[in-house]
Amino acid sequence: QVQLVESGGGLVQAGGSLRLSCAASGSIFSIDTMRWYRQAPGKQRELVAGITSGGSTNYADSVRGRFTIPRDNTKNTVYLQMNSLKPEDTAVYYCNAVIHSTTPWSLNTYWGRGTQVTVSS
Repeated sequence: QVQLVESGGGLVQAGGSLRLSCAASGSIFSIDTMRWYRQAPGKQRELVAGITSGGSTNYADSVRGRFTIPRDNTKNTVYLQMNSLKPEDTAVYYCNAVIHSTTPWSLNTYWGRGTQVTVSS
């Protein structure tokens, strides 16, 4: 069974920084694209950033230049480094990954349970 577990959320003042982590574990053969999404109260879930297995990245316009999405393939972990945080970044942040599992042998998309980020003004 494959699991994604996020960590690193919390309360921070505007202008501050946080780093989220998402570790994949279980019967993993390989991991393709990994992404971070977020969902604010009353809003739809939106894509924040993504990174392919080869290291190509993409960012939402709202976070480009402030957030980065590094990845450590040796640890099956993706990060979200968030700088210059704004109150409008407040949301639950979810990790998403496309993973080839070995038991059973299959390709699926997995989600973490989310971690709360709150930015105070």
